[in-house]
Order: sequence, then structure tokens, then C-alpha cells
Amino acid sequence: MLKTVRSFLLVSACAVGGPAFSQDAKLSLELNSASDVEGACRLSFLVQSGFGTDITSLVFETVVFTSDAQVERLTLFDFQSVPAGRPRVRQFDLSGTSCSGVGSILINGVETCNGDALTPDACQTALNLSTRTNIGVDG
Repeated sequence: MLKTVRSFLLVSACAVGGPAFSQDAKLSLELNSASDVEGACRLSFLVQSGFGTDITSLVFETVVFTSDAQVERLTLFDFQSVPAGRPRVRQFDLSGTSCSGVGSILINGVETCNGDALTPDACQTALNLSTRTNIGVDG
């Protein structure tokens, strides 16, 4: 009897735990624009969480490739917080680089993805990448 009660309590606790995210949940990341600004290439990204919960901290490990497909730099892009269902724009300056020299960007991985029941793996799986520029984005 005690074993049955423990099993019931365990199943009940799991059922009311953190939010379950649908297989259709998306984390959209769009390279919206790239422009040369004061000796740097400024990349503007549009990011939106489709998880139904706020992302309190989001950091991507990012690789920037030259137009000759050589690694120009490996860096972290800190997108800070992303409220659920509300788009946010984040900008990053690649100092000493012109946008014409950037061939593509690789989202190498999700370094940090914090929020209610969120993990870097959940964000990586849900990641949906796009670009409105001539710079390719892959992940």
C-alpha cells in the first residue's frame, strides 16, 4: 500500500511539474540586417520565443566566417532576456570587420538558455534560423 501511495505521489508531482513544451515550439532567430558602422559590421537580429514562457538569459556560441569561408572569429552573442511571444531586436558589432567581408554565421550551439523549465538543449532543438541579408545563417 505504501509503495502504491509513493508511486501515485511521484506520478502526480511529475504531472504538475514545469511546463511541457509542444514539439512545435520555436525559438526564431533572424539576421535582419547588417551594416557598416564606425569600423565594425553591425549585425541586427530579431529573436522571438515561441515557448510560452520568458527566456531569462539566452547566449549563443557564434562563429563568423569570411566570404572565403574561413573562420574570422568565435564569440558569444548574449541576447539577454526574451519575453514569451514578443519579438526583440539585439545588435552586435564585429569590430575591425566590414560586412562585405562576412560570408556566413554559424550558431555553433546554445551556451545558455534559462527560463521556466528551459535548457540549452530545448532551445537548440527549437531553434529556427533565417536571414534577410546576403550573409548566410546556419546552425
